[in-house]
Amino acid sequence: MTGLSLLKKRTTLWMLVVIGLLVSSCATKQDVVYFQNAKNFETIVDTDTFTPRLKVNDIVSIYVSTFDMEASKPFNLIKSTGSSGQLIDYLIDIDGNIDFPVLGKVKLLGLTVEEAKELIKQKLSDGYLKDPIVNIRILNFRISVLGAVNNPGTYTISGERITIMEALGLAGDLNIKGRRDNILVIRDFNGTKTYTRVDLTNKEVFNSPVYYLTQNDVVYVEPNNSAISSASGDTRIGTIISITSFILTTALIFVTRN
Repeated sequence: MTGLSLLKKRTTLWMLVVIGLLVSSCATKQDVVYFQNAKNFETIVDTDTFTPRLKVNDIVSIYVSTFDMEASKPFNLIKSTGSSGQLIDYLIDIDGNIDFPVLGKVKLLGLTVEEAKELIKQKLSDGYLKDPIVNIRILNFRISVLGAVNNPGTYTISGERITIMEALGLAGDLNIKGRRDNILVIRDFNGTKTYTRVDLTNKEVFNSPVYYLTQNDVVYVEPNNSAISSASGDTRIGTIISITSFILTTALIFVTRN
C-alpha cells in the first residue's frame, strides 16, 4: 500500500466520522417547522367565541356611572393613595362572591365579564340608579410560559383574550431545543386542574380548546432529547462515544475492503 493510498483512506475515514456525527446531531424540518400541513391559500375561519370566565381569586375593577354622578358615588369606593385616590379592587372569594358597596354579596364566579356587567347593572337598576353603566376589568390576567423558550416568565395581559401563539411570542418563541409537537397547557378553575397538550407542527392547533388562554394558565414547552442529553453530561458523552465507535467500525471495514 503506497503512502498516497493510505492518506486517501485515512481522509475518507475521517470524512465518514465527521458526516456521521453531524447527521446524528442535526434536527429535522419536521421537528421545528410550525403548521406543516397548512396548504397554500388555505383559509381557516375562526368560529371560536371563547371568552374567559371569572374564577376564584380573580381581582376585578368595577366602575359605576350614571347621568347623576352624585347618585353613583356610593358604588365607587375610593382608597387613599397619597395625594390622590384610586378605585377599590374586588377579590372574588372562595365562594365566588365579591362584597360590593350597598348591594352586599354578589356572586360573579363562572360569569364572563359581560355577564357580570349585566348582573350588577340589573341589581343597581332595582331601586338604586337609573340607567347605570357598569365597567369591569380583570386585573390579574396573567399567563406563565416556562421551559424551552427564549424568555420564560410570567406576563401580564392588558386585554382579556390571548392565544397560545401570542403567549409564546411574548416569551421570545421556542428555542431550537423546544419540542413543537408536545406543548402542555395547565389550567386551573377553582381548584381543578386540567392538562392539555397541543402540537404546533399541525394546523389543528387552531381548533384546540386551549388555543385561547385563560387567566393564570401555564404554558410549558418540553425540551427535546438533544437538550435533555446536553443537560446530562454523562449521557451525552456516552451517546457520542457509542455513535463514534459504530461509525469508526463501519468505516474501518469499508476502508479495509477497498
